[in-house]
Amino acid sequence: MEAIPKDKFRRVEIDSKEAEKMARPQISYWQDAWRRLKTNKVAILSLIILSLIIIMSIIGPIISGYEYEEVDPKSLNQPPSSEHWFGTDELGRDLFSRVWQAGRVSIIIGITGALISAIVGTIYGGIAAYFGGKVDNIMMRIVEILYSIPYLLVVILVSIVTDSKSLGSMLIALTLTGWCGTARMVRGQMLQIKSQEYIMAAETLGVKPSKIIIRHLIPNVLNVLIVSISFSIPNYIFSESFLSFIGLGIQPPNTSWGALASAAQQKFIFYPYQLFFPGLMIALTMLSFTLLGDGLRDALDPRLRE
Repeated sequence: MEAIPKDKFRRVEIDSKEAEKMARPQISYWQDAWRRLKTNKVAILSLIILSLIIIMSIIGPIISGYEYEEVDPKSLNQPPSSEHWFGTDELGRDLFSRVWQAGRVSIIIGITGALISAIVGTIYGGIAAYFGGKVDNIMMRIVEILYSIPYLLVVILVSIVTDSKSLGSMLIALTLTGWCGTARMVRGQMLQIKSQEYIMAAETLGVKPSKIIIRHLIPNVLNVLIVSISFSIPNYIFSESFLSFIGLGIQPPNTSWGALASAAQQKFIFYPYQLFFPGLMIALTMLSFTLLGDGLRDALDPRLRE
């Protein structure tokens, strides 16, 4: 066997200064999540579309030059034109300003409803998971009872009790049982975290249960909670649109995308543009939130970290 020449080898010196050098910059969990989210083109496109819709909902009624409730008898059912960009309805009201005014109501209901459900569900699920035993059994049985009640029945009861179909009563009706799904999800996640060593150490040191839940349990389910919120927002928007469509939601002079679609569906054959624009906004908003939720789920999952 032929020996390998010594000139083929090179002595590598060990530099103690280079031993502590990091291979790449240290970044936090959220910075790493944002880095991975930016690589998801679909999620970023959805984020851009949502940003445009929210911005237009804020400034749209202003730049149109028409009030959303302004009636013009001379401009009844006009098609889209340079004067009325989205056309007008049966009362001569400018649809461009009405669509974006309706967007304010629908987006407020979607975001506010999702946040309320997330906060209430997280606190409720956290308490049930931490104390366990009889407390957990009783609290979860209550959740199952509330979860079995159809939200349509809840909306009707709230409308009768409050004698109102305003934005506030709509939020109360949708969130009265909407937090139950979040509570069950948070409870399941926290039961896994509860058995970790740092939770046992905190209990041994005499840390109050409220502080353990707020400082240790909730932050560790925050990634799952953010994804849940992003999926809950389109559900609330769709629920509001459906209720407004069947006449149980927002009432005139206020409006929403569902209320606009409900008013336009009777004249769809003759004036399809009146239904097209609010329907397009509902579809774009729901699709964008859903795709963004998929992107957030992938970005916030530590198991997918590279």
